[in-house]
Amino acid sequence: MTVLSVNELIVDVDIDKTYRVLWIDSSYVIAYVIDINANNAIPFIMTTKEIEEQINSAIYTLEVDENVTFKRLPTEKDIQHRDKTWKIIKDLVRMEPDIYKKNQRFKLIEEAMVKHNIKSKNTFYKNLRKYWQRGMVKDSVFPDFNFTNTDKNYKKKTGRPNKGRLKGIIITAKVKEQFTKSVKKYYLNTKKPSLIFTYKMMIRDYYTKFKYFDESSNEKVVLKPEEERPTKTQFMYWFNNEFKNDEVTIAREGTKRFEQNFRAILGSSTAEVDGPGDTYQIDATPSDVYLVNRINPNWIVGRPTTYFIVDVYTHLITGLYVGLENASWKAMMSAIANACMDKAEYCKRFGINISTDMWPSMHLPNNILGDRGELASNGVNHLIEGLGPNISNTPPYRPDWKGIVEKLFDTSQEKIKPFLPGYVHDDHGERGAKDYRLEASLNIEEYTKILINFIIFYNHNFYMKDYVRNEQQIKDNVQPIPIKLWDWGVKNAAGKLKKPKIKDIQFYLLPRDKATITEKGIRYKKMFYTTARALDEQWYSKARKDGSWKVDFSYDPRNMDVIYLHTNDEELYIPCTLINHQDRYQDKTIEEIEQLLEIENNDFTGFEHTQLENEVNFYSDIQNIVEIANKNKEEKMDKTISKSKRTKNIKEHKREERIQRREEEAFNLEFDHQKNFSSTSFQNIDNDETNPLKISIKQLFANEGQKP
Repeated sequence: MTVLSVNELIVDVDIDKTYRVLWIDSSYVIAYVIDINANNAIPFIMTTKEIEEQINSAIYTLEVDENVTFKRLPTEKDIQHRDKTWKIIKDLVRMEPDIYKKNQRFKLIEEAMVKHNIKSKNTFYKNLRKYWQRGMVKDSVFPDFNFTNTDKNYKKKTGRPNKGRLKGIIITAKVKEQFTKSVKKYYLNTKKPSLIFTYKMMIRDYYTKFKYFDESSNEKVVLKPEEERPTKTQFMYWFNNEFKNDEVTIAREGTKRFEQNFRAILGSSTAEVDGPGDTYQIDATPSDVYLVNRINPNWIVGRPTTYFIVDVYTHLITGLYVGLENASWKAMMSAIANACMDKAEYCKRFGINISTDMWPSMHLPNNILGDRGELASNGVNHLIEGLGPNISNTPPYRPDWKGIVEKLFDTSQEKIKPFLPGYVHDDHGERGAKDYRLEASLNIEEYTKILINFIIFYNHNFYMKDYVRNEQQIKDNVQPIPIKLWDWGVKNAAGKLKKPKIKDIQFYLLPRDKATITEKGIRYKKMFYTTARALDEQWYSKARKDGSWKVDFSYDPRNMDVIYLHTNDEELYIPCTLINHQDRYQDKTIEEIEQLLEIENNDFTGFEHTQLENEVNFYSDIQNIVEIANKNKEEKMDKTISKSKRTKNIKEHKREERIQRREEEAFNLEFDHQKNFSSTSFQNIDNDETNPLKISIKQLFANEGQKP
C-alpha cells in the first residue's frame, strides 16, 4: 500500500509536472501540494485517495527529493540573506494548515507585514514559494543563483527527459520478459505496492553491475549506468499497453472488491422490468445532518436513518422513512408501509397539502429488492405470508444492483444541504472547522417535511437524460421524468401494481411485540392503553384477581397513540388507545418515547446514590430522637410506680396534656412570640395551688364534671 509522506515528490508522467507534498491531515484524507516548477505556484488540495489511485494507475510516480546542492560554499552574504529571509517567514510556515488556505494566508501575511515593516506582499509570496518548492528547509531560501537545481534543471531531473538527450535501451523480448516477471512478482498482489517500487525492484534484479558488502557485512549493489538500463517511462509505457486494467485491479483488490467497486456497469436495471410496480428498490443511509429532540431542543439526538424506495421502471420515489432506528427490518417495514399508503393523507400529517396525482404511488410491488441484512431477517416472513410479494436480496458485495435508489441519497443531500442547520460538511473534523452538531435545530418531523418537499420536486422535475425510452414511449412523446413515466406506464405497460386493503398492508408490515394486561391497563414500555373490548370483557379486574398475562400486538413506530392487539377471531386486530393520563406520549414516535424513558431512567439512576445516602441519614435522625427520649425517660422515671398505676390514668393525663398544648398553640397577635413552657414550669404549677393556670385547670375539670 502506498503511503504518502510530507516533502515527497509526486511526478505526473503524462503532463510533465512535479508536485511536492507540503502537509497531510491527521486522518490521512487530504494533502496540500505545490507545483515545484511554476513561477506563480500556490498550494492546493489533493485527496490522498486521488493520489494513490493515480499512482496505482501509473499516471503518478513518487520520488524522494535529494534536496538542494550548491555550486560553491555559501558566503557570509549568502548566509545573511538566508537568515534575514528565514526570520520573516519562519513563523508563517509553521502555521499549518492555515498558511496553505487562501483567505487565512492573506490575513497571516498582512499581520507579518506590519510586524516586519514590509510594504510588499510579493516579498512574502516569493519567499514562501521558494521555501515550499525547494525542500521546506531553512536553506531553501538561499539566493537563487546559489542553487545547482534551478527550475530548468530541476525539471529535467524529475520530469521527462529532453528529446535531445538519449536515455534508456531498446526494449527487446528479453527486456519485456524481465518486465513481466517483475510485475507479477512485485505488483500484482494484494499488498498493493506502487508501480515505481516494482520498477526499482526490477532494476535491482536485472541491472546490477556488481555487489559488495559494507563494513557491517550488509550487501550493497552498484547499478549499471543509465544508458544501459530501461527508464521509468519505458517501463510504464510497456505496462500500460500490456496489462488490462481489470486484470490488475482483480489481482490487487480481490474479486469481491472488484465486483463491488470497480467492475464496468453495462446493464440497465430499468430495461429488465415490465412496468410500474414490477420492482421496487429500497435502501437506507445515515443522513448527513444532526437533529434535536422534539420535546427538548437541547438534546441532540444524532443523525437519522433515511430510507428511500424507488420504482425501477419509472425512477419515481414511492416510499420514505426517517427515524433514529439503525438500518433494520423494523425500519424497512415502516418504509414499505409508507410506499403503500395514500401520500396525500401521509403528507397531511406534516401540514403539506397535495393531491393524490402529485404523488400517486400507494401500491405494493411485485418484487422488492434490498440489502441482505434487512430482507434476510425473520421479520420478512410476516410480509410474505400475509401479502405475498417476492423478496430479492442483492448478492454479496454488489450494492450496484440498487444503483437507482443509491444515487438518490447524493441527489437529495446536494439539493437541500445549503439549508440544513447541523449538516455535516466535508471539512468536519479538520482543525478550525465548526462543530456542526451544535448547529442542529431540526427535529425528525421537520426534517421529514423537508424530504417530502424534495420528493415531490424530484418526481416532477428530474429529467433523466440517460433514460432509454422504448419505441412506444418515444412515439407518445413521454418525457423521461418519473411522474410522466409513471402515468404513462400505469396506462400502457404490463400491470404489476397491487392494491390490497391499506389496513391489511399496514398490519402485516407493522413491527410486533408483546404487551401485558394489568389491572391498570394494557402496559408497554411504561405506557398504558385501553380498548372498549377490554372493558366489556373485564380484562383489568381479572388481571387484578388472577394476575397479569401477555398478549401479542403490532404498532407503528412513527406514532404510538394506537397499538393493535392480535385476535384469534374474524378480526385481525383490536385497536387500543393511550389512556387519558398518558398524554405525554401523545403524537410521539417510538424513538422519542424510548429516549424520554431512557433519560428518566438515567435521572433516577443518578439520584439513587443520593437517595440512599439521604435515607440512611433519615434513619439516623430518628434513632437519635428515640435515644434522647429513652435517656430522658430513664433519668426521670419513678420506678416505684407500678405498671398498673402508670396505665390507669391515661385519659386524665391526655386531658392535662391537651390543655397544655392548647395554651402553647394559641395565637397571640399582640406579641412576636408565644410563651414557652418547660416541663419544669409545669411541675411548679402542679405544686402551686394559687397559680392561675392551676386554677383554670381545676375549673375546666369541674365544668366537665371530673376531678383534676
